[in-house]
Amino acid sequence: MNKQTICIVSPALAQANNGNWQTARRWAQFLRTRYQADIASDWADQPAPSLLIALHARRSAQPLARFCAAYPGRPSILVLTGTDLYRDIHSDADAQASLERATALVLLQPAGLSELPPHLRAKAHVIYQSAPALQPPARPATPQHHVIMMVGHLREEKDPRTFMLAASHVTARSARLLHIGGVLDPALGDAATAANAAWPGRYQWLGPLPHADTRQRLKHAHAMAICSRMEGGANVIIEAVTSGVPVLASDISGNRGMLGDDYLGYFPLGDAQALATLVDKSINVPGWYAQLQEQCTRRAQLFTPQAEQAALLDLVDNLLHTN
Repeated sequence: MNKQTICIVSPALAQANNGNWQTARRWAQFLRTRYQADIASDWADQPAPSLLIALHARRSAQPLARFCAAYPGRPSILVLTGTDLYRDIHSDADAQASLERATALVLLQPAGLSELPPHLRAKAHVIYQSAPALQPPARPATPQHHVIMMVGHLREEKDPRTFMLAASHVTARSARLLHIGGVLDPALGDAATAANAAWPGRYQWLGPLPHADTRQRLKHAHAMAICSRMEGGANVIIEAVTSGVPVLASDISGNRGMLGDDYLGYFPLGDAQALATLVDKSINVPGWYAQLQEQCTRRAQLFTPQAEQAALLDLVDNLLHTN
């Protein structure tokens, strides 16, 4: 018996090594336990897939539109991955049309539901992303350095300038701010190079690294900073908390949906001084740092591969069974 086929349309493929690609790669692995699943920048007509999964409402709008027009009886899933949820669906006609066309919508955290038009919320599903847990290393009682990592390509949505500027405000002598990510905005690449020179020993930009190497570095970090202006549900938060690494996060909806409203590690968006204050507090106030660790440990239970795979397969099974 031939397996039913699924095409995951992703605007980013392996070379990009970004969140969309990581989601596509992981979902294809989950789906292949039951279906034939492929990743592409567009779907092929011969033969057309039994179900289409489109990542990003605006950037995958055309493949989704063509699929729904050509095969109106076949189901489709639109995954709202970040900038589309918090920006495009409020202003872009193609993104808005994608919301209407898709059989089902997937959000990566529940706070984003309020961004959707009320009449579409009934077809929305929340599927938390996941990462395999990594055993955190044994940490010395008084480490020589406390590494605060930012993982994200240099583009405005990730607000890397706030992380760079925090280096000038941090007072803890042991703090080391380490940034991993490739240049998508040349001006931000220049800013990172300048920050390297301005604060040697305090800020270091390593450029892009392979995903596996980044995770290994992350699990040894004291904390992870995410400064983003908008996030659909950042996988790097999951990779941190499933490695026992607390998060210092910009206070935006997408981060609250991942970490919870009661989380202690938020700082106001774009406030480098406030981020630096949290960095210092995480180093100088062990009891507060332990509270962050405890909160992240509780959230990690939401982000297991088993839970993500079960939720995805349940949605796909139901769509293919009822169509």
